[in-house]
Amino acid sequence: MTTEDFITELFYRVDEAMRGVVKHSQASLYPSEIITVGLLFALKGVGNRAFYRWLCRDWKSLFPKLLDRTRLFRLFRTISVNLRSP
Repeated sequence: MTTEDFITELFYRVDEAMRGVVKHSQASLYPSEIITVGLLFALKGVGNRAFYRWLCRDWKSLFPKLLDRTRLFRLFRTISVNLRSP
């Protein structure tokens, strides 16, 4: 399985699990895209700058509306806090 196949399969599974979650009107990424990129970050196991360089260099075509690095990682933090609270 290639990396592109893995990312596509991961996105499909996350998107199916989040079927009822709607995109905010001002958001550039869908919630399933954010969760997929967050999972890739967790699986990759490198620092945020190295991960962002890898993602932009190799997989920008899969995530064309990718946010700036700092905004993306702030969004990860916001989502993780929202998922923890009841």
